[in-house]
Amino acid sequence: MAVSEECNLGIRTEPDLSLDIQRMRSELIETTKEMKKNQKEMLQRLESKFENNKNSLDEISDRLQSFGAFIPKIIKSNGNPGKSEKKFKLKHVFKNVNEFKENEQNFSEKEEHFNANWCIMTARFDDHLGLYVFCEPNDPSDKWSIRTKSEYKVFDKNQDVVIRTSEYCYQENQGWGCPRFQEWEDMKEWFLVDGNLTVEATVTIIETTGLGKEKIRKFDESQKNISDVILVVKDIKFYVSKMLLAAQSTVFKALLLGNFKESNQSEVTLHGIDPDDFHNFLEVLYGEPAIDDNTVEGVALLADMYDAPNVIRKCEEFLLEKSKKALEKKLEIASRYQLKKLEENCISEIKAIENVRSGVSTDNDHQSKFDFCEMLIYVVFILDLCLWSFFIFWLLTQNS
Repeated sequence: MAVSEECNLGIRTEPDLSLDIQRMRSELIETTKEMKKNQKEMLQRLESKFENNKNSLDEISDRLQSFGAFIPKIIKSNGNPGKSEKKFKLKHVFKNVNEFKENEQNFSEKEEHFNANWCIMTARFDDHLGLYVFCEPNDPSDKWSIRTKSEYKVFDKNQDVVIRTSEYCYQENQGWGCPRFQEWEDMKEWFLVDGNLTVEATVTIIETTGLGKEKIRKFDESQKNISDVILVVKDIKFYVSKMLLAAQSTVFKALLLGNFKESNQSEVTLHGIDPDDFHNFLEVLYGEPAIDDNTVEGVALLADMYDAPNVIRKCEEFLLEKSKKALEKKLEIASRYQLKKLEENCISEIKAIENVRSGVSTDNDHQSKFDFCEMLIYVVFILDLCLWSFFIFWLLTQNS
C-alpha cells in the first residue's frame, strides 16, 4: 500500500489539469497583449523618430537645394586664377578666295565685343593661307593691352575643320594670327566650296588694361572707414561693405556672410575677372549710373556670375531704352544672360524689319505691274491715234 500511495502522488486529476491549462492560456493571452502593446509603442517611437529624421533630411535637402543655386557660381567666380568667361566667336564666309592676290588683305565686317571691335583677316602669303584676328578697342587710354587666346578654324566641304591656336597681347591696333595656316593649293582643293572659304575664330580675353572709363566712385583706401572687407582683383584692392554686397548678390551673401572660410577673412581674393569690369559692377551696386555701351557687357557678365538681379535688370533697361548697339548684338547679349524682355523686343523688331522688306518687295512688284499696264495702255492709245489719223488722211485723199 505504501508503494501504491507513493506512486499515486505523481498523478493529477482531470479537473486540476483543466485549471492549469486555463491559467496558462490566460497568462499567454496577457503576455501576448503586453507584447503587442510594447510592439505598438515601439513602432510609434520608431515612426516618430523616422518622421523627425525625415523632416531633418527634408530640411537638409531644402538647404542643399538653396545652396545649390549659387554654389556653382561661387566656384565659377572664385575658381582658378586666369580663368575668364570673356569669350566670343567671329565667323565669316570669304567669297572668291581662289582669286585672292598675293599679299592682298581681305577683311570680314567688324564686330563689337567687350569694349572693342574685332574682325578676321585672310590673305595669301607665300602660297599659304594666312588667318588673323584684328582688334581695335573703343576709347582706350594711351597705354592699353588685351591679352587673348585665339582658336582659328577653316571648314572643308564635309564640315570637318583644321584648327590652330595662338596667344597674343594686343597693345596697338593690329592683327595677330597664323601666316602659314595652310598651303594654298591644299586649301583650294579641299576647303573651297564654290570658291568660298568659311573661317571661324574663337577669342578668349584673358586680361585687359587701360580700357576702363573714367571712374565715378572710389573704392580705394580712402573708403577704409566705411568698409568692412577688402576684395582683391589682380592686385587691385576694393574697400567695400559686406552687407551692401550681400543684400544684392546671393553669391556674395554666401561668400562673405555664410559658412565659407572667406567670411572670416579681412581680404578676399576674386579670381578670373577684370578689375575695370568689377569697378563698374560695384558702381552699379552702389547706385551709380555706370552702365553705357562700353561697359554693359562686362557689367552684365559679372551680374550673372555673382547673381545680382537688380544689376541685370538695369543692364536690360539700358539695352532696351538707351543703347546704340546693333540689333544682332543686343539679341546675342539677351540670349547669353536670359534677358527675356530684351530678347522679345529684338525678335519683334527683326520681324518688323522683315515684314517691311517683304512689303517693299510686294509694292515694287505691284508698281512694276502697274507701270507695265500703264505703258501698254499708252501704246494702244498711240496706235489707235495713228490708225484714226491714217483713216482721216485716206478719206481726204479719196474726196480729192
